[in-house]
Amino acid sequence: MAENSGQPIYILREGTSRSNGREAQNNNIMAALAVADAVRSTLGPKGMDKMLVDSTGNTTVTNDGVTILKEIDIEHPAAKMVVEVAKTQDQQVGDGTTTAVIFAGALLKKAQELMDQGIHPTIVTSGYRLAAAKANELLSEIAIPAKGKDILKKVAYTAMTGKSAGAVGEVLAGLAVDAVLAVEENGKVDVDNIKVEKKTGANVENSRVVRGLVLNKHRETSSMPRKAENAKVLLLNVALDIKKTEVDASIKIRSPMQMQSFLEQEESIIRRKVDSIKKSGATVVFCQKAIADLAAHYMGKAGIMAFKSMSESDMAKLSKATGGRVVTKLDDIDPKDLGFAGVVEERLITGEDDLLFIEGCKNPKALTILLRGSGYTSIDEYERALHDALRVVGVVIEDKKVVPGGGAPEIELGLRLRDYASTVGGREQLAIEAFAAALDIIPRTLAENAGLDPIDMLVELRSKHENKGGKNFGLDVFQGKPVDMLEANVLEPLRVKTQAIGSATEAATMILRIDDVIASGGPSDQEVAQARAAAARQLQGMRGGMGGMPPGMGM
Repeated sequence: MAENSGQPIYILREGTSRSNGREAQNNNIMAALAVADAVRSTLGPKGMDKMLVDSTGNTTVTNDGVTILKEIDIEHPAAKMVVEVAKTQDQQVGDGTTTAVIFAGALLKKAQELMDQGIHPTIVTSGYRLAAAKANELLSEIAIPAKGKDILKKVAYTAMTGKSAGAVGEVLAGLAVDAVLAVEENGKVDVDNIKVEKKTGANVENSRVVRGLVLNKHRETSSMPRKAENAKVLLLNVALDIKKTEVDASIKIRSPMQMQSFLEQEESIIRRKVDSIKKSGATVVFCQKAIADLAAHYMGKAGIMAFKSMSESDMAKLSKATGGRVVTKLDDIDPKDLGFAGVVEERLITGEDDLLFIEGCKNPKALTILLRGSGYTSIDEYERALHDALRVVGVVIEDKKVVPGGGAPEIELGLRLRDYASTVGGREQLAIEAFAAALDIIPRTLAENAGLDPIDMLVELRSKHENKGGKNFGLDVFQGKPVDMLEANVLEPLRVKTQAIGSATEAATMILRIDDVIASGGPSDQEVAQARAAAARQLQGMRGGMGGMPPGMGM
């Protein structure tokens, strides 16, 4: 709406809502803070869990930040931007999602205090960007070189601390490190090459790394062998059935002889396809497409195991595990295209459940963690914890740097950023100091969730860090005092902190720069009335066109 000589001029659709200026900024900040508060109590070793119940009654018990935020049905656009921070953190690093979200909330809260003092949002965002850049620079100085399997296990265990899986963290950490080291290629780790297969009915201690793949697949017919040793594996992206015509066609059969001839030709085509597979020397076939019953019968007679409808991701993992190449033509299968597995076998796991094991591969760059658990709720939480552990171990292998946990980097950064702020000067100095104060939210929340006094803990932590050699001191929530995190074996990847600070700062500055929120409403009352009138006229016209119809037959 605009004013012209006292007359209102409406430029927005009726029903559209609009908020601007400080009202819009405060609404956005409050929505973002509500998201941060939703996950704040889950941070740290003594964080609490959330029970999430969906519309169908399925229950999830977790304290994984990104899982909680994905399950919550959030409508406010600014709140959704904070949820994206958690999703980005999870995609890039796998851990630190709760840290990133509550830090974004703390930045917005501090910014609100500055704006209440009359400081313009653009000044605040400028200071925040300077502080974030300096923080990344300082983190590189704080970081410690990471070498050896022991450090990787410590990082994996730290990532799972506080989750329900923390009680079995040693087991899961060992699995994660072994799996990631096995799929590492030239200093790079793609955790998508690690398949996690869940199976209830046993304790988590029965979980293990399978140097190959475990698939929930069954052979096509019971006449096929259940086990193949020293298997030559053919990966096929060709349907083993009769190819259908691309146009509609019909075949007229006028005699039994013609029918017999037609069936014999179909059988001949399938037999030739199976003969090509036999000629290649393959003893196990994984087909991405369909396998006709007749083709399965012939392969069973030839002693070949066959599996159909394989997913594209499983085919890619099979290729990396066995060393085989996906074949798209049956006519020219090269023996070099075949992969190798020491054994391919269907095994009974629990009760009547079979799983397919492809093991004994020469140098598998894709493998499986067979994850066991007593129930579905617990095994799902184990999987989430294992996902975090796999990602952080991969990140440390790539970056070769870690930082102490327990809020130690945040305390150290806060002290150093306050010194840096004085060198910047101007109003940006206030924003940098606010950024430094926002970092306190991490150790403060760790203390609160452990039932400790946050003020006392912050004072003690700062006192340690102000002394020479105290930069590695963080909060040990079990002892209730600051301890050296390196000696306590609490380590996190450097990238967890840099990503959390970067994504939280980006989201906060974007929200702070919004000063006008225009939400489109539904159709106005006038438009609804016009639509109804038009529909009534159309219906009347249809009835008029059927005037010759007998009574009772109208529409």
